[in-house]
This record gives sequence, C-alpha cells and structure tokens, in this order.
Amino acid sequence: MPSRTPPPTWASYQGSIGDRSALFAALAQRWRIDSALYPGCYLDLSPSTAIADVTYVDMDKRAARYFSSPGLADQELRGHGVEDERRFAFIHADYSTPLPIPERSVDLLISLYAGLVTESCRRYVKDGGLILANASHGDASLAALDPTFEFVAAVLHDDHDYRVDATELDTYLVPRSRSTPTPESIRASGRAVPLTREAFAYLFRAR
Repeated sequence: MPSRTPPPTWASYQGSIGDRSALFAALAQRWRIDSALYPGCYLDLSPSTAIADVTYVDMDKRAARYFSSPGLADQELRGHGVEDERRFAFIHADYSTPLPIPERSVDLLISLYAGLVTESCRRYVKDGGLILANASHGDASLAALDPTFEFVAAVLHDDHDYRVDATELDTYLVPRSRSTPTPESIRASGRAVPLTREAFAYLFRAR
C-alpha cells in the first residue's frame, strides 16, 4: 500500500506568503495581546509565535489536515525558536457562520486576504480589542467606515520587516476616487478600494 502523502506545512506555505512572525511580534510589543482569532488562516501559524492563545478557522481540508496532524504545529513552532507553551485550536468551518467561541472573548481579530472577515467576526472581539485588517476585498475600508471602530495604526511592510505607524493617520485609508465608497458598494464589489497611500494592513480598536 502506498504511503500517505505528508500534510502540507507552515514552512512550505511561507514560500508563498513569507514569514509573518515579525508582524505579530511588532503588535505584541506595542499592545497586550493574549488571545487572537484568525479566520481564513489556511496554514499560517505565525500568530502563535507571539500570541499565547490563538484560534484558527478555515474551510480548507488541507488546513484541517495540518492542524489535526499530531504534534506537527508544535514541532514547527519549536523549529521556529518558540520555547514558551502555546495554546491553539482549529475550527474547520466557514467563518461567516456562528463559531463555537464566546462573544467578546479575544484581544485580536486577524483579517488577511480572507474576505469580509470583520463584519462576520467582530462579535468575538473584546470591547477595546483590536482588529487587524488588510485592504483585500475592501475589508479595511469597510472597517474604516464603521463608527464602532477607531483607526489606531497602519502596519508597513518592507522586505521581512514590519513597522507599526501611528502617525499621520489621516493620510491612510483615503480612496483615490473622488466618489466616497459606501459599505454597500464595498460589499457589492468584493474588491479592494484603491487608496492614495497603501499599507500592508490597518489596525482598529473596537469601541
């Protein structure tokens, strides 16, 4: 009988997206973040290099196989130099459906290239918690129009370096078009809103 194909790994996925560990280290250095929720994670284990308790969510069968492989994620974290104990869970589900986690229970919601995560999962963020969203699918622009969010920083990316910028925030998230996008137009297009000044991602605080 042929051997079973090994599951995909976080290390192999880094070949496509790079290693985002420095991103979460930069956030954890500035804010106290003990827990995070990462919908649409696929194989990206990088939040666990800096955050003690992370819940990962994805519909992809390969992600489910990765997280269900005994000891694999722990092994990859140790290989990445993470010595402290990490708690993580994986939910094999569509994040737009109710998830089996308490509302207002996480310090950070992560929305990177996974659609309009913020609208579906904002309920799980603590009051005063943080939302990290990039412009993909218009999620950051949608968050910027939400009066229950406060824009507090932009995350800039240069090669392997990530920098948190909390200066001149009024220069970020400004649409190039003279017509101001609305939540309805962003949802309908499902595309990123072109901005005059781009950042890798944007950080909001839930009021």
